[in-house]
Amino acid sequence: MKRSLLLVTLMLALTSLISTPRLAAAEFRLLKDIEYARVDDHRLLLDLYLPQGVTGPPLVVWIHGGAWRRGSKSSMPLTQLVDAGFAVASVDYRLSPVAQFPAQIHDCKAAIRFLRGNASKYGFHAKRIAIAGSSAGGHLVALLGVTNGHRELEGDVGDYDTESSDVHAIVDYYGPTNFLTILPQSTPHGLSVRVPALQLLLGETPDKRPALARLASPVFHVDANDPPLLMLHGDQDPQVPINQSHELHARYKEQKLPVQFEVVHGGAHGGPLFFDARRVKLVHDFVTKHLRTSPSPSTP
Repeated sequence: MKRSLLLVTLMLALTSLISTPRLAAAEFRLLKDIEYARVDDHRLLLDLYLPQGVTGPPLVVWIHGGAWRRGSKSSMPLTQLVDAGFAVASVDYRLSPVAQFPAQIHDCKAAIRFLRGNASKYGFHAKRIAIAGSSAGGHLVALLGVTNGHRELEGDVGDYDTESSDVHAIVDYYGPTNFLTILPQSTPHGLSVRVPALQLLLGETPDKRPALARLASPVFHVDANDPPLLMLHGDQDPQVPINQSHELHARYKEQKLPVQFEVVHGGAHGGPLFFDARRVKLVHDFVTKHLRTSPSPSTP
């Protein structure tokens, strides 16, 4: 009887541990639907996760995926970074059914300018900013990072024109990097996803609009001044060929820039493998190193 009672007690305790969220709601403050800009009647919004008990936390900006045509800022997988003392802003941008490229990168750069301009208001440190994103969001953060100061991609969205949209570290989860090669590299399944997505984004397939496709491709913008880059890509990705990350990796190596390439063996297009404990630590260490600042507890 005692043994049965002990087993039941242990099972209840284990169930409690499994069902308890890793990050309690009291440990961060979530500010939802902050308007960072407006284009005509379209409100551009972001969510801001602020860790409790940290003075001047460094900032990481998350850009969601969804083939540029869907997705939402509400899908933000970096709560473990918030738990570690980072502020995280999760950004919405105009999707391709609403506006074609370069609207998406104009919006993302506007979000960076807004965040930098409001750093003191919200209490995070924004002299140096890291960006991260997956899939289409991975493409956008890579493009944003390698086009610091690019006039044509800067745009004029928002009210913070005097602020810089420069970023200082890039984390690209399985994002496309070269629109001129992605379709020839793709499997039939990949083509079924990428062709309509790129037609919506560019207004045509890349071969029909090569100049715009080139403008939208991070590999063509890499130069010696670009920020450090971390890429994570699954070697079994059926949607974005891993060669896309190999291409950007090669451009970084040519310029002798700081770059890390984490091949996720057995990884497809997303999933828990990309956010397991080892890879969360990899991302944490990378952004901590390149932001050159660490979260510090506030003094009472």
